[in-house]
Amino acid sequence: MEIFREIKSLKAFLRKKKLAQIQIGFVPTMGALHEGHLSLIEASRKHGLFTVCSIFVNPAQFNNASDLANYPRTETTDIDLLTRAGCDVLFSPSAQEIYPQKAGLRFTFPGLDTVMEGAFRPGHFSGVGLVVSKLFNIVEPDHAFFGQKDWQQFTIIRQLVHDLNFNLTLHAVPTMREENGLAMSSRNQRLSAEEKIKALVLYQTLKLAEAELLNGKTMHEIFPKLKALAENDSSVKIEYLTLANRHTLESVNTLTQKNQLVLCIAGFVGEVRLIDNILI
Repeated sequence: MEIFREIKSLKAFLRKKKLAQIQIGFVPTMGALHEGHLSLIEASRKHGLFTVCSIFVNPAQFNNASDLANYPRTETTDIDLLTRAGCDVLFSPSAQEIYPQKAGLRFTFPGLDTVMEGAFRPGHFSGVGLVVSKLFNIVEPDHAFFGQKDWQQFTIIRQLVHDLNFNLTLHAVPTMREENGLAMSSRNQRLSAEEKIKALVLYQTLKLAEAELLNGKTMHEIFPKLKALAENDSSVKIEYLTLANRHTLESVNTLTQKNQLVLCIAGFVGEVRLIDNILI
């Protein structure tokens, strides 16, 4: 696996691949890799693509300084995992390389970035839009792969690709879970063994909500009960549980749009904030 730290050298390397008409698959990450990330590498390779992965903890998408400082960084382990997964190129730049000067550009995604994550993390998706635009311009991939767990992010990046005419195909890869159902996440590394068990309540709440909705209940009816059940442990705090149109992210109350909905949840387990979702 080739490793690049600088934009100029990476672009020169990839230009030769493009001249040879080699298609490029891209997996942008913030590192602290797990099997979920590796499933994105695998998806790219299954498409027969020359696969590039980036590791960059993007300061522009954090609205909490301590969250940025505490975000796990495990590059040595990540390099080993990517090598064994068959990744072709790792791009791991410094913040100075990506942001040589403070960026003045701001992104808005009307209707998409003020709900759910956007309501609790103001400015987050502007930072996501900025760094993804930069990375797409640097790598110039033919295909890009993202995890379903960050469904709102995927929806926003899809809008970004459409609005800015990026010439690439987006893929949402299903969420990888532990055997007990816990969604794999880099943030899980910050959980204690006891907290990992407590964190299961997020997925359990999603599945219970799905069952209630399929039985004809409404979100207004079930939310108070589900929130109380999830927060039965004082270390768990639910921020939102939302049923939404998976394309527009518009909140809905009942299962009236079959095969078009996503059920999303976010909450704290101790000091660690986690998200999860299931497609209905």
